[in-house]
Amino acid sequence: MFEDSLIESGGRLKTKRGMTTTISFIIQIGILIVMILIPLIFTEALPRTQLMTFLVAPPPPPPPPPPAAAPVKVVRQIQTDIVNGQLRTPTKIPQKVQMIKEDEAPPPVMATSGVVGGVPGGVPGGQMGGVIGGIISSTPVAVPKVATPQRVRVSQGVSTGLLIRKVNPNYPPLARQARIQGTVVLQAEISKSGDIQNLRLISGHPMLAPSAIEAVKQWKYKPYLLNGEPVEVETTVQVNFTLSGG
Repeated sequence: MFEDSLIESGGRLKTKRGMTTTISFIIQIGILIVMILIPLIFTEALPRTQLMTFLVAPPPPPPPPPPAAAPVKVVRQIQTDIVNGQLRTPTKIPQKVQMIKEDEAPPPVMATSGVVGGVPGGVPGGQMGGVIGGIISSTPVAVPKVATPQRVRVSQGVSTGLLIRKVNPNYPPLARQARIQGTVVLQAEISKSGDIQNLRLISGHPMLAPSAIEAVKQWKYKPYLLNGEPVEVETTVQVNFTLSGG
């Protein structure tokens, strides 16, 4: 009977001890959860000063010093009565008119030899400008010679004055019968010896031109001189054909 009582009491003690352990573990877990949730729910309880130090941005750096001011140049305006090279009209009558005095020119330098502008201490009868002036004045200056052109162009009046022999043209019979008359203008070149060369028709009737060219070929001119040398000449020649009584 005693053993049975011990066995029954031992089983009850084991059952109560397990339940107590379980309840104690649940309570501890609940207390831990409450301790974790309280700071998250009630944020006013946190230290505000420490939180503000983490959230406030650091102050900006101080601004750089201003640059040194440049020195101010004072421009002084000088009043003048001459504008653009002309004397302007004064705005008021001055109380006192000042006379402009010019400095006297220094006297010319006299050398020992008496030459104006000479070097002091020179020899009698020296040269103006000293040694350099004497060299420049004694050196002959060569005048460059201009090359004479080989051919020039002159007017008809100039070439007529050089004419020494003139052959009149023969009037073509057909032109005479047809009563054709007029002027034939030719372009001519006169050689250095005065002979006609390279005749060219400029204007004129075709029936009169061959006779005019044949006559002008026999004309003779004096040589045209340029800088003392004979040169070729280009000019124009006119040959007139006129019928008598027409």
